[in-house]
Amino acid sequence: MSVKDTAGAESPDSIEDRPPAIYKRQREVRTARRNPFKLPADNIFLLRNKENEQRKLERQRQQTLKVHEKSTYAGRIQAKQANLRQELRQGQNEVYPTSSSKAVSTLRDDPAWRKAAIQNSNDRENISEYITKKREMFLIEYSLAVKREVIHKLAEVATKEENRLQQAETFLDEDTAMFDEFLEENDKNSVEAIKIAEYETKAKLEKVAEIKRISGKMVAVKSDISKNEEILKEYTLYNSFLLKLSPTEWQERQQARRAMVDKIKAAIKEREAQLAETAKPGRRRESMARDLPPVCDPRTPQRQSMMGTRESIKPKEVRVPVDESKLPEYEEPELYFTDPQQLLDLLTDLEKQNLTLIQNSRETEETMEEFKHSMENTRNKMDQETEQLTQQIDIIAHAIQREKDMAAELELKSRLFYFGKYKTEDQDVMLEALGRKVAEVYRSYAGESGANLTTLQMLTNIEGLLGELLENVELVPKDRVLMAKRAKEKARRLRLREENVRVQKMQQEERLRKALERAQADTKRPTGKKLMPRSLPPVTEQLVNKDDGDTDMEKEKQLYFFT
Repeated sequence: MSVKDTAGAESPDSIEDRPPAIYKRQREVRTARRNPFKLPADNIFLLRNKENEQRKLERQRQQTLKVHEKSTYAGRIQAKQANLRQELRQGQNEVYPTSSSKAVSTLRDDPAWRKAAIQNSNDRENISEYITKKREMFLIEYSLAVKREVIHKLAEVATKEENRLQQAETFLDEDTAMFDEFLEENDKNSVEAIKIAEYETKAKLEKVAEIKRISGKMVAVKSDISKNEEILKEYTLYNSFLLKLSPTEWQERQQARRAMVDKIKAAIKEREAQLAETAKPGRRRESMARDLPPVCDPRTPQRQSMMGTRESIKPKEVRVPVDESKLPEYEEPELYFTDPQQLLDLLTDLEKQNLTLIQNSRETEETMEEFKHSMENTRNKMDQETEQLTQQIDIIAHAIQREKDMAAELELKSRLFYFGKYKTEDQDVMLEALGRKVAEVYRSYAGESGANLTTLQMLTNIEGLLGELLENVELVPKDRVLMAKRAKEKARRLRLREENVRVQKMQQEERLRKALERAQADTKRPTGKKLMPRSLPPVTEQLVNKDDGDTDMEKEKQLYFFT
């Protein structure tokens, strides 16, 4: 077996032993050629990594090959160059498709041409180159078949697209015609709508003008109605006023006339209702059936039947005949006053009566106001007296307590006085002086009295008088008491002010006198060194005896009570 036959026999195995990476690469090339405007799916910066992976896969494939399938470095270089030339030829055929390329492709499909090409090939090529070329030939044939199939499919797709394009053009023409018809119809409708809108606008304006005119008339009519209503109210007031001024007998006659008018109108309505009922025969029969007496029941007793007959025999209500011709006469209004002077005289009398009543009401109101004022004053006085009595009770209670304290203090002093502190002669002198002072005070308020009273009796009378004066002071109004207190306080302040002024004046005179003496005295020039004062000794605190304070208080009280 020759090398060529071996290559031809082994070509199917070599086709089956191709790694999947080659098919993947061919698929990517076909996809890229199918759409030249499509970007690669992978990142451009990863192409180098892909090439490295392809080289690694190629080295692994070379390592897994058998001995007779392996090639040298030169063979691999030639195979790469052959692949490159083949891709260049394919690209040239795709870019410049001509009739000659079609002839060459048909010639290559001829088995005789293949045999001649194989015989004319270089016999010196080795097995690996032969296998490589066979693989290339198969790939080329496979790619040609795939391309023919793709071209056939593209032609079918182009035919379908042309049909769809023609159909779309047909639809577009139909849509254009329908759209033109729609525009025409729309123009017609718009023109009609504009005419209708103009007509409706005109009608609306007319209606608005008519509404305004009618509204004006309604306003005028309403104003007339309101004016007439006001006039009617005024006249009604006048009528009611005149009716009230009219005598009672005339008012009763008018009420009788109004009752007669109501009766006449009721009779007219009843007659009209009867005429309307007689006009309908069916209703007449029903009314006649209602007027028939009820049939007697044989089961009912005779007494009940007799009572029923008696009730049925009762006479109907007798109606007084009414003269309808006098209705206008009764409806015509009538006034009691025929002359205006009558009304003026009556109004004058009423005015006099009103003035009298007004005067009486004013006098009554004044009396009421005076009574209210007196009641208020009495109430205020009673409240003030109540408050004063309450205060007097409190003051008396405090005075009693104060007097009790004073009595206890005097009792203590009297005990101390009689304990042997003073001599008997001194006590007699003091008692005589106290008696003379009590007698002087007693004469100042009681006057000269022929009765010889002891000092104790005079003190008792003075105490009673003081109690009465205190009670009278409590009964005096607070305002007067306050005024008296303020006057006393003012007098006291005036006395103090005068005393202060007198003291200040005396001090001023003393200062002037001393200044005058210093001015008139001979001046003495100092000779020698000025004498320096010695330091004063420390001041010792003097203890104040409480008995001295008590004695001072006693002296003040004696001066106050007995001077």
